Amino acid sequence: MKKKLAVDKNIRYVAFLRGINVGGHAPILMADLKRAFERLGFSDVRSLLASGNVVFASARADQKGLTNEIESGLKRAFKKDIRVILRGLDDLEMLRSAAPFKGIQVTPSIRLYVTFLSEKAKSRTISIPYASPQGEFRILQATSGEVFSVLDLSKGMGTPDAMNILEKEFGAEVTTRNWHTVLKAMA
Repeated sequence: MKKKLAVDKNIRYVAFLRGINVGGHAPILMADLKRAFERLGFSDVRSLLASGNVVFASARADQKGLTNEIESGLKRAFKKDIRVILRGLDDLEMLRSAAPFKGIQVTPSIRLYVTFLSEKAKSRTISIPYASPQGEFRILQATSGEVFSVLDLSKGMGTPDAMNILEKEFGAEVTTRNWHTVLKAMA
């Protein structure tokens, strides 16, 4: 008699939390965040870096419902509204496979960013691809849920300036991560 192997029906997700542990705003210990996700019933929970990235597993496939559940649970746990943008690891793998930064030469001053949108990308005033007047900030492309951008710190613009452009164009319900952080979430 052959023994059946158990099939893991859990889906792996990454929750990108907006606005915590950035510049002293909304400080939350990653161990506390991990415990909050475990209390919500998620498995294989791990926090990634201190900027609000949580990798976890759930049997549920309803991302909108999961997002609402997580936001409510975090509000109960930390007594503050924390915006969550959720992506499946499969979705992130597709982003990696699409090679959104192909051809970009990375130097110590170059930053590659992915801005995760809670709604479909609709730029308000700029055409994409976009380059700032001095060429220090470029938006390479926007998909239905992400915006891919490049910042050259050697040309004088800082990350907060680039984030202001992204929020102005795509709204405040976004969160941005360094491409290397996104890749680490998939490891």
